[in-house]
Order: sequence, then C-alpha cells, then structure tokens
Amino acid sequence: MKIADIRAVPISFPVPADKSVTLGIGRSVKRDAVLVRVETDDGHVGWGEAHHGRCPGAIARLIDTTMRELVIGFDARDVAGVWAKVFRMQIASHGMGAAAALALSGLDIALWDIRCQDAQMPLYRLLGGSAKPVKAYAGGIALGWQEPALLAEEALRHVGDGYRALKLRVGDTAEKDIARVRAVRSAVGDQITILVDANTNYTVDDVRKVMPAYEECAVGWLEEPFPPMDRRAYAAAAKLGRVPLAAGENHYTRFEFATLLDDGDVSFVQPDLSKTGGITESMRIAAMASAHKLTVNPHTSATAINMSTTIHFLCAVDNPGYFEGDVTSLNPFRDLLADKLPYRLDANGCVTPHEGIGIGLTIDQAFIDEHPLIEGPCYV
Repeated sequence: MKIADIRAVPISFPVPADKSVTLGIGRSVKRDAVLVRVETDDGHVGWGEAHHGRCPGAIARLIDTTMRELVIGFDARDVAGVWAKVFRMQIASHGMGAAAALALSGLDIALWDIRCQDAQMPLYRLLGGSAKPVKAYAGGIALGWQEPALLAEEALRHVGDGYRALKLRVGDTAEKDIARVRAVRSAVGDQITILVDANTNYTVDDVRKVMPAYEECAVGWLEEPFPPMDRRAYAAAAKLGRVPLAAGENHYTRFEFATLLDDGDVSFVQPDLSKTGGITESMRIAAMASAHKLTVNPHTSATAINMSTTIHFLCAVDNPGYFEGDVTSLNPFRDLLADKLPYRLDANGCVTPHEGIGIGLTIDQAFIDEHPLIEGPCYV
C-alpha cells in the first residue's frame, strides 16, 4: 500500500461581527483550517488536519510541494518511517521548523486514518485503547473578553449544557481579568472547575497581581501565561502561588516537551495533535508526561477531524486529562464538515469516541468545496 498522492486543502469561513470573540491573541474575524488528503495506490483515502499557523496558504503550499515529494511512494502503513523522514528533512536541520511540524501533523493523522481502514478498526482500538468517558471542559474560541456579567451569563449556558469545567480567556489587564473570574465563580458556584488561558499575553508581574485572586477563586490552572520559549518567566511564575501552570499547545515535537517536562514548572501538558507532530508524536509525548506523573490535556484545533481524533487519542493513553470541548458559537468546521458531530457531551460532562472505522466520521467533500481559502489574518 503505497502513498500515491498528498494534497492540502486550506479552508476558511468569515466570522460575523456579532459572533466575534476577543482574547489575548486578538479579535476573531475568520476561521481557517488545513485539511490533508492522502490517497494510496490501492484506493484508500485518509484525512488529517494540520493547524493553519495563522497562514493556511503557506502550510498548504509546504504540504503540496516539499512534503509531498519527500514521501510519495512510501508504504502508507509505515507511519513512523514517514514521520522520521519528514522530521529529518524539514524540522531537524535546515527546514521549516514549526511550519513543518504543523504540516507533518496533518499528514500523520491522515496516515493513521488509512491504517484504521486497513485494519478495519476504530482509532482508539488500533492505538491500544478502549472506548471510555473522557472529562471535557468548555473551551474553543469562547468565554472571551467581555463585561463580567455577560461572561457569567455565557458560563451559565455552558454549565446548563452539561459542562462541569470552563476555560476563561484572560490576558487582558490584571484588574479586568480578576473581575471576570470572580463574576464567573460567583455565578457558577464552587462545584464547577474554572480554568484560565492568557494566550501568552501576561508578564511575570501580571501573574504576581492575579495569582492571589485566582487562588481565592480556586482556578484549576493558568494556561500559557507566556510564549513557550520564555522558560525563565515560567520558572518565576511557578513560584508565585498555588495555581498550577499549563502549557504545550505551542510546543512542537517530543524534544520541546522534554525540555518543558525537565524544567518542572508546568503541571498540565497540552499538546495539540494538529501542531506537535500528529498522533505518532502525541503518543510519545503522553508517555513522557506519564513518566512525570502528569496528565495530557490536548488543545483542540479547528475542525471535527482534530476534535474526534483527540478523543480517540485520550482513550488510548494511561494519563488522560481533559478534552477541550469547542463551545464556539459559530463553527461549521465542527458542525458540518462531516456526517455527524465530532462528539456529544453526556450528563456527567464527559465525551466518548465514535465507533466505526478510524474516527467514525465521513468527510463531506461538497462542504469543503464551498469553503475555499480566505487570505489574511484570522485575528486582528
């Protein structure tokens, strides 16, 4: 079973002003994704998702040219071999670094889809796992910078839908962040877990200001207060209070996670399967985190492919943490890309994997054709 063709499919949709959310990385104006379609010489077709990197056309071009030429003709079942070839040629030396990691992630997910078809198994089973409930929190492009009362109303809606944990977007001023967290805690009570995400927009002094209030509100984690390379800031912030730090969605490959784990400043590990190197690398990262007695709590990306794949992944590791539920008010990539929704939330705030071959979804080619790439930034 040889790889006969690889094609990137960048897709976009505009976000209406009344559905836009503001957070630490800006105001959302459109949503992007890069799908990866792999075809074998015996007719199998696998689908993956590469994170768009806020420049989906560039990621797609990298896949369609360089990456395609590197692995055409490989055995489609030799996922580790394909991974190693791309890593050696495009990430380890004189390559595209982070962009190549994003592109490789989509290719890797598509190859696992083909492996599942060949084995006639659900992904979780091929990875050695079993179908089981995975606890979820309300996340995605939601719960952003708005008036505290409006944020509390939104939080209560998600609790009403069954979520037992919520992730608020912070990274504004310390005073506004504290007011929002306090308003939500007052509204939802003590039984709901509150997590916060600064989207790398804090300084160490900001953390010093917000930490006492976050402790008072029993915040479960402070996610990505700083860019991933700012190890000194993470080390300083870890000493400022009892709210644990979370990070990983912008760490690429197990080698960057090795440094993160060795530093010991982060308590929750958050690889994104569409960023860090796909399923193959995320399984390695999960094993490394397990050796450090830490859970994996993946960041989820734009479409049903990544979301459903992430649930299967969490069912196959021995240290699953939270699944990030996408409660974005408008996301057709979640709702309409496939023949069914990527997940449903149960009464206990958990999700379970779809049965069937692979991730249990059938991709709608007509939907893809209706959402061509829109150039430009997705946040402003």
